[in-house]
Amino acid sequence: MTITEVLQFVDRLVEKQTGQHLDDLQKTVIQGVWQGKSYNQIADESGYDKNYVGDVSRKLFKILSEQLKEDINKSNFCWTIERAKNSQFFGLVNGNITWCPIYRHIEENKYSNKEEKTTTKTRYHDLIIAPKIIHFCDRTLELQTLSHWLTTQNPRLISVLGLSGIGKTTLVKQFVDLHQQQFDVIVWKSIKLSPSLDTIITEIFALINYEPIQIDNKLTQLFNLFRQQKCLIILDDVQYLFTSGQLAGQYKIEYKDYKTFFARMTEIDHQSTLILIGQEQCQEMLCLDEELYPVKCLELGGLGDTEILKNLGLKDEDNWPKLLELYEGNPVYLKDIASLIRNIFLGKVSEFLREDSLLLTEDIKYRLKELFDRLSPIEQQIVVDLSKCDRPVSREDLRQVLSLSSMDLINGLQSLSKRYLLKTIECDKISFILSPVFREYVRTCLPPS
Repeated sequence: MTITEVLQFVDRLVEKQTGQHLDDLQKTVIQGVWQGKSYNQIADESGYDKNYVGDVSRKLFKILSEQLKEDINKSNFCWTIERAKNSQFFGLVNGNITWCPIYRHIEENKYSNKEEKTTTKTRYHDLIIAPKIIHFCDRTLELQTLSHWLTTQNPRLISVLGLSGIGKTTLVKQFVDLHQQQFDVIVWKSIKLSPSLDTIITEIFALINYEPIQIDNKLTQLFNLFRQQKCLIILDDVQYLFTSGQLAGQYKIEYKDYKTFFARMTEIDHQSTLILIGQEQCQEMLCLDEELYPVKCLELGGLGDTEILKNLGLKDEDNWPKLLELYEGNPVYLKDIASLIRNIFLGKVSEFLREDSLLLTEDIKYRLKELFDRLSPIEQQIVVDLSKCDRPVSREDLRQVLSLSSMDLINGLQSLSKRYLLKTIECDKISFILSPVFREYVRTCLPPS
């Protein structure tokens, strides 16, 4: 029984009793209890007081007790939920029960015999550099999509794409936290920190205590592992594989081996998945039809729920939607601006909005400078011209003011779209407009040309 199944089952019980679905903290409590964590641990990870977490847990157990007609508490929660779910779906009051991980070794020792012996498969998880998720909000649909792909469709290659700070890494880590038990091997690496493919493969082999037989044939042996065990490999910051100053997705010479690796992921039959997290999509993904190849692409836009602004010390909740729109629902931008509003405007969003301008903090400027520096000269010409307009601009108008060939202009526009800096608007003519925050950076922070 997976944690997703547990959450879905408990959510149905709670909704039936109260008419409401589980909130984020209730989900965190259920996940923590299922994993055998103490209230102290759950409180530390969620950012709430231990006593408050305990109160939420006891209220949940009371609701579940009333629904299932038996007393439920922290110590018996796991096996009661397992038994109740099996009973519900299979009509067996004492059906096949898969005990919770914290109790599994006790039950195996107690009930094992020669005819019914449970074999436990060793799992290898390397999540040392993966982020710790404390709050997760307003990505329910995207999380369901990712979960559906990985639990029912077995895609070989998934890209999770979007602007810096939009929540790509958080989304993938939330999935991993909920589904760790479904994979024999999970490895999380950052291209920014560990760019060499050879090094990453070597570290994967070291994790599972596997000594490569042929040093020169590591990739073949890696795919043998992918066939034998269900592996989930996450590569974050994939944009660092690509060359700055060129159109999006152009590999650096020293990282051409990744191009082969990504292509082989889709061509070779195996049971594992590679997730790529980045701001630029690799060319291998662009050329493949999702209907014909085991690939998926999930593009993240800004958040549309003001839930992200709660617990940030802001006042004037009626003005939160305007703040959310102004900074395009980007969680990192919003948290940075919230800090500025607390410090300078005493948390009053209405006072901040009276500035009537899109303010950029130094941290936001730094992120946007990194984006601008990655652009090719063609893209830089286009964004500088587009930044002068607050309205969408047609391709014909751009061609008149820019000394670019039709091909260069089209390639530049396509590359900017791949980087999620440009929106295409369909009206009388097809027109283009920059992301508002990026437009403000180009307009106000670049030295005059």
